[in-house]
Amino acid sequence: MAIEADVAVVGAGMAGVSVAYELAAEHDVVLLEQESQPAYHTTGRSAAMFLESYGGPEVRALTAASRARFDEAGGLLSPRSLLWVAPEDQMDALSALGAAQPELVPLSPAEAVARCSALRTDWLAGALLEKNASEIDVLGLHQFYLGGARRRGTTVLVDATLRGGRHTGGRWLLDTAAGPVTATAVVNAAGAWADRVAAALGVPGLGMRPLRRTAAVARATGVDRAWPLVADVGETFYFRPEGLGVLVSPADETPSEPCDARPDDLDVALAVERVNEATTLGLRSVVTAWAGLRTFAPDRKPVTGPDPAAPGLFWLGGQGGYGIQIAPALARLAADSVTGGAVPAALAVARFR
Repeated sequence: MAIEADVAVVGAGMAGVSVAYELAAEHDVVLLEQESQPAYHTTGRSAAMFLESYGGPEVRALTAASRARFDEAGGLLSPRSLLWVAPEDQMDALSALGAAQPELVPLSPAEAVARCSALRTDWLAGALLEKNASEIDVLGLHQFYLGGARRRGTTVLVDATLRGGRHTGGRWLLDTAAGPVTATAVVNAAGAWADRVAAALGVPGLGMRPLRRTAAVARATGVDRAWPLVADVGETFYFRPEGLGVLVSPADETPSEPCDARPDDLDVALAVERVNEATTLGLRSVVTAWAGLRTFAPDRKPVTGPDPAAPGLFWLGGQGGYGIQIAPALARLAADSVTGGAVPAALAVARFR
């Protein structure tokens, strides 16, 4: 016998659980996850930062609008400032960032080194500080939404790969590995698999591009746990204190098929090399490494809203590297697109498909 719901949400990463939570306040929701557990892929491999100076205007608006939900949930944000740094050949980009976002505080090289003593004075030419950046408890946020969705009556099905579906009689009939599901609306929140989900439903994809991002933790001595997240404005590396060492990334964007992403040794080595060039850390030994997929629409803007060619099908994807920090506001927008709610004025800059 088919499970019946008002809305079927495909994907139980951060996007899926957050929109399920919002919709479940007034609707019967079923959440479909292809893996044996939610948040198996990108959600669990995030850099876990709340950065209001990161991304384009749509992302920054969504980030700012999401802070209230983080504050409401409580205990999900821990202060860690962001230091945008630049060598001489990136100073034009640093000046442009500062002009576009005047809330960022310009720092001299000496002032930046005072905040992160590992920075090399012969490499650093300038810096900008985002004082109110924070680390995110990603698992805590995911559990806030997943637990809340369940308490609101959401049915969560794991090992439930969507194999096909058709729209008939005003409802979607979905063939999943966990059995048949029927729903009036379907929300495609499948991350890197979003275009494949569309294909299974007989709908053209949007050209979603999964890009692999690598991170590693390297042993280091003399690390101050209070150091900020340090990122070069050219987005070729970032690092921050992590455990007994530092988390490093080459900020790579390597095209990938949807998959269980694995780190490439060359990318890990590149992260270490770039951080060593900019710092006195002298990193050599890598403790662990991982990779995740950041999925972008062709214009690199988040996509949410109805599919014009498929009645009852809604998109929630293309969050790229911003999916955790914008999840609360984007979920509210996506839920409103399903229910016909009004877009808040503060998010008018955020685009519906």
